[in-house]
Amino acid sequence: MENMVYAEELVREFLVFRGFTNTLQAFVKELGTDIGKGFQVDKILDLIFSIYIPKFQAENLIQLLRFFNNCFSSHETHLISVISELDISIIHYYIIHAIQAGRKDKVIELFDIHGTELLQKDQHWASWFAIPYIKAPQSEPQFRVYFSKEWSNALHLSLRNFLTKMFNGTRIPALMKISSERNMVSRLKGDIKQLNFKLAQLQVSLEEKETQLHQLRSNSLLATEVIVGTDSSSNPLAGSGEPIVFVPASHVICVSASAQAGEREPKHSEDIRPDDTQVSTSKISNHSGQSERNTGNDAQREEEFPEVRVDFQETFLGHTSPISRCRFSATGDNVASASVDGTVRIWTYDSSAPTSRNATIYCGAEIMSLEWECKSDRLLLIGTADGGIKAWNVDAKRVVCDLSCTEAFPSVLDLKCSPVEPIFVSAAASRWPGSSDIGKLGYASLTVWNMRTWKAMTVLPLGEDPPPITSVCFNHNGKLLAAAATDGMIHMFDMSAGLQITGWPAHDSAISSVLFGSDETSIFTLGVDGKIFEWSLQNQGKVLWSSDCSRFCNLRSSSHYKHEMALDAYGRRLLVTSNSLRAPIYQVRGHAYGMRTLPHSASITTVDWHPTSPIFLTGSADHSVRVTSMA
Repeated sequence: MENMVYAEELVREFLVFRGFTNTLQAFVKELGTDIGKGFQVDKILDLIFSIYIPKFQAENLIQLLRFFNNCFSSHETHLISVISELDISIIHYYIIHAIQAGRKDKVIELFDIHGTELLQKDQHWASWFAIPYIKAPQSEPQFRVYFSKEWSNALHLSLRNFLTKMFNGTRIPALMKISSERNMVSRLKGDIKQLNFKLAQLQVSLEEKETQLHQLRSNSLLATEVIVGTDSSSNPLAGSGEPIVFVPASHVICVSASAQAGEREPKHSEDIRPDDTQVSTSKISNHSGQSERNTGNDAQREEEFPEVRVDFQETFLGHTSPISRCRFSATGDNVASASVDGTVRIWTYDSSAPTSRNATIYCGAEIMSLEWECKSDRLLLIGTADGGIKAWNVDAKRVVCDLSCTEAFPSVLDLKCSPVEPIFVSAAASRWPGSSDIGKLGYASLTVWNMRTWKAMTVLPLGEDPPPITSVCFNHNGKLLAAAATDGMIHMFDMSAGLQITGWPAHDSAISSVLFGSDETSIFTLGVDGKIFEWSLQNQGKVLWSSDCSRFCNLRSSSHYKHEMALDAYGRRLLVTSNSLRAPIYQVRGHAYGMRTLPHSASITTVDWHPTSPIFLTGSADHSVRVTSMA
């Protein structure tokens, strides 16, 4: 039935598209008087035994039987004979019901109109023409069986079984297969998401095991027997002033600077380079102390991160200028990407997904922020450098609302939708004349907008002449809003009251991006100095984890407006934009190695994670956007 309804909607849509209005009217009229009831067996049986026969609608009954004869006329000969026998039995049932109800006139009326036709099909009807004139036909041997309850029940069951068999075995039109294939694709996507979730769990478990193995190897390295000889009398080379290092022959090891930090595996003798053979006494003696000081993610330089293992990668080349923002939709099926020329493209990376939502939006100004509606993929919010906020309906393919911030705050730095309520928050800033640098913006404005009326509801209090808010983020239930400012402060707002409830200095420099942790007990901040902190929300001011990406992402030298970070669905991997050709992926609160993305041909300006799968986005100054699925 679902396939039938969907196919009918497709026909309607096509007729409207082609302008066949008369055909559409006829089609709608035919649907309103659908004699076959959409081939639903229960409805057909109700029509016959609960309407046509009890209400003595003989003409409608005959038309229905003709309709099914035409539907099944192409089937095998023995089935056609079965259809003919069922037709006769149904008319018998009509006659018997009329006689039992005392309506012999309806039997006479049936024979007057259709008697000749019935007699031509089967000569046995000649004896039935006398039945309305017999006083007690139920006593006649010829008719006695038709008055029994067993015969009527057998007719009901036979007709149900026959119709069920015929409808299930009927060749399905190609138009109806579209719905089945669509449902199959949807089920497969669901299965893929579940498998991706299981895969991500296994990857997390694997990383934990690799971390434990790495720790064991590090401990083994520390336990290696290293004896430094300093007695010149016992060795003729002592007088040269060079230390003598004795290492067991089976454990010849070259210790590099990063290996002393406990983050690299020992190299075997065949891997030693000529410039690695000199090991100073001071490095060996301080090895243990350096290991203790350099534990965690900072011990390994990001340049030495291994390349991410890729399952598949798709590259979108639809832009003609550097990418400024890219975002997955709420389901992850669609992607919105913006370039500095003021163009937004909506596209999909899955070849099996429909492309009906693909679109190009020309905004006429630099795109500074993108945000999808949290509950669906229907709306996309676009913030521009001229104070505009556009709401794009991806189904209707048009701008449904074009808002404007006040002239005093033309730069819409960030937009965030509530995950629960139909509201969103815009972080806008004033701008000093001729300035676009994040540190040279003017003052901030945080506005809450209603997505039903498309009107401003309130302006969140920030105090007098507040520094610009560069990034905002809702928690999982939309009750808290975190806002990061250029003075290094984090502001927390109670959205139900519309008031600031707390705040603390998080960085010595401007903050570029802020995110809630996946467990909602922490918050991540990225400063323009390249420092990343994870702050506890239960113990304000406590740092749970930190990293320094300034070596990999020199944010101060960036030619783009604002760098950002993205956290995966499980809160374990943090992807950061980069002035290099690769972006680092940090392992949060773990000793395992981080990873590096595959290279673009220019700096990576924007990043995002898929909402449920280990898939991430990277947008680059080389005009490309890549979707990468981790293996």
